[in-house]
Amino acid sequence: MLDNPRLYPILLILVGAGSLTMAFTAQYGFDLEPCILCLYQRVPFAVAIGLGAIGMWRPEWLAGVFALAVLTFATGATIAFYHVGVEQHWWVSACTGDVADRVSGSDLLASLQAKQPKSCDTVDWTFLGISMATWNVVFSGGLAVVSAYVLKTRKWEA
Repeated sequence: MLDNPRLYPILLILVGAGSLTMAFTAQYGFDLEPCILCLYQRVPFAVAIGLGAIGMWRPEWLAGVFALAVLTFATGATIAFYHVGVEQHWWVSACTGDVADRVSGSDLLASLQAKQPKSCDTVDWTFLGISMATWNVVFSGGLAVVSAYVLKTRKWEA
């Protein structure tokens, strides 16, 4: 079963779809409003679905697909790590709640007239005391490592 080249792109699709399902369930099922960094963290999972579809369509491209999957999940882990840093106030981001101190009066007035997105340094929900962004660092980083392992150990004949 593990020698079936179609298994691996199917797993990419399932990981991407499952992760996005969890994100949309948190957003729409539990009313957890995402910030802009939360939304950015969804992009690598959508890319994973696309990579899996390419791998299903063109099994001879699986080595390239998994090389891109490593980069995609590493990028996701990096975005999530940046988000954790914003949550923990390790650095300042344009989407933190205290950025109003750093803008001009006219910029502040213009921003008050527009709908304000959720602040990225607000943690609405944790599991075991760990924020969703922190869990995503672990999950995406793990997926990058697993994808690199699959890339290195599999023989990619179509």
